[in-house]
Amino acid sequence: DSGLRFHYVAAGERGKPLMLLLHGFPEFWYSWRHQLREFKSEYRVVALDLRGYGETDAPSHKENYKLDFLITDIKDILESLGYNKCVLIGHDWGGMIAWLVAICYPEMVTKLIVVNFPHPSVFTEYILRHPSQLIKSGYYFFFQMPWFPEFMFTVNDFKVLKSLFTSQATGIGRKGCRLTAEDIEAYLYVFSQPGALTGPINHYRSIFSCLPLQHHEVVMPTLLLWGERDAFMEVEMAEITRIYVKNHFRLTILSEASHWLQQDQPDIVNKLIWTFLKEETTRKR
Repeated sequence: DSGLRFHYVAAGERGKPLMLLLHGFPEFWYSWRHQLREFKSEYRVVALDLRGYGETDAPSHKENYKLDFLITDIKDILESLGYNKCVLIGHDWGGMIAWLVAICYPEMVTKLIVVNFPHPSVFTEYILRHPSQLIKSGYYFFFQMPWFPEFMFTVNDFKVLKSLFTSQATGIGRKGCRLTAEDIEAYLYVFSQPGALTGPINHYRSIFSCLPLQHHEVVMPTLLLWGERDAFMEVEMAEITRIYVKNHFRLTILSEASHWLQQDQPDIVNKLIWTFLKEETTRKR
């Protein structure tokens, strides 16, 4: 309905159950490369470039990135792909969108899997009470400035972007699957295109328009995966999330893993997702 063109990468046969993957910031469909390979045997796996990212259209005004629009995008995409329901998986900002889609359109989500992002109500309540999390989320406020955040990412041949994935403070740790030179090159290629950072940062410029939420409850079986060494999100929020899920809820915290969990520990993450997908949950919706 938005008139936007969305870019996605798909694996697995058409007609198989749909698994829809929503990436975080600053990422694109490529952050799900390990899952595209893994789940194509039983699913039609679709990794999206969100509105404003990669090869998807990027409206210029920040008003076009309100959460309401981002949620409707997912509904429209599902229908455009010829499905009325899916297994929905989101990481980081894509996790925020996945929670909201599950809350607003529960009939469209058979199972919800979120990686390193708490229920949005937990996030907003926790951040107000814990200055340490407010500091870790300081970039949300920095991103409210016009043009300067984009400029900061480009300085010194995109040093900030590289260090997010590779530095000791925020990157994938010693025991994780480090990004290869080719992986880094893929990220640099996408985000070095003219204007490529404005859409992604506009997501954050519109966040305060939609929170707090009117509705909170999640009614489908939910798996929350969390890398404990996340530099941006405090692990305490993961456990609190349980109170908003009115169905089977499983939380798995990986102690040595970073924020970039599905790239950091792909084998473990894939195994945990398979286990959750195969489970027959006793509480029916």
